[in-house]
Amino acid sequence: MSVSQTAFSAAILDATHPVPEGLIDAKAQPAGGRFSVYRNNVAVSLTEAMQQAFPVVTKLLGKQNMDGLAGIFLRQHPPSSPLMMFYGEEFPEFLGGMAQLSHLGYLPDVARLELAMRRAYHAADSTAIDPQSLAIPPEDLMQARLTLAPAIQVLSSDWPIYSIWRYNTQPNAAKPESQAQDILVTRPEFDPLPGLLSEGGVIWIDLIQNGTSIGEAFEITVTETPEFDLGSTLALLLQGGAITSVNIERPGT
Repeated sequence: MSVSQTAFSAAILDATHPVPEGLIDAKAQPAGGRFSVYRNNVAVSLTEAMQQAFPVVTKLLGKQNMDGLAGIFLRQHPPSSPLMMFYGEEFPEFLGGMAQLSHLGYLPDVARLELAMRRAYHAADSTAIDPQSLAIPPEDLMQARLTLAPAIQVLSSDWPIYSIWRYNTQPNAAKPESQAQDILVTRPEFDPLPGLLSEGGVIWIDLIQNGTSIGEAFEITVTETPEFDLGSTLALLLQGGAITSVNIERPGT
């Protein structure tokens, strides 16, 4: 009797499923015991993968709670790729749908931040410009169009997710205060690093990524967010090695 791939996969990912009929070991004996060991190893490996991918979420929930959630997540969202870098993409939405975690409203956005850092880590390599490339007259700077590194990620949250991340990863970090925060993830020296954007920074970066000049993007952004700080946003991009080219289009050229 052959074992269907569907039945095998379902049984591997859920211990409540029986061992598929017709599954035998190398000695042509029923493979119940060996299958159970293999199933347990798969579950343990995927649980560990989730803990490594979402260390701050794991710390906030506690390892035992994270283990339980990882098991539920595994049954609802089995791996769709053999590459573990992609496992857990649905985890933020999964957390948001867990009624018992509704009192931890910030948790899905913390997971989104950790997912963004993982995406930044696995993004294509790029070479950052020399920061002196932006040491140009203001009128030229406003005409410039920037190319940003593939690794950058931006997030907006109604929660202080940057402060929560720092508080749980950095010694002596200040306790988070209740406020919305926007985050830029860069990858200087190949290590993803989140940084706190000024209000409006997400709007400005989105415009830049769509080919808008620095000056035009600034004018649009301050119309929506007068508090936008262009200088600190450019500094964050430069510090993160996130600008890969500068193209200055002077009028008449």
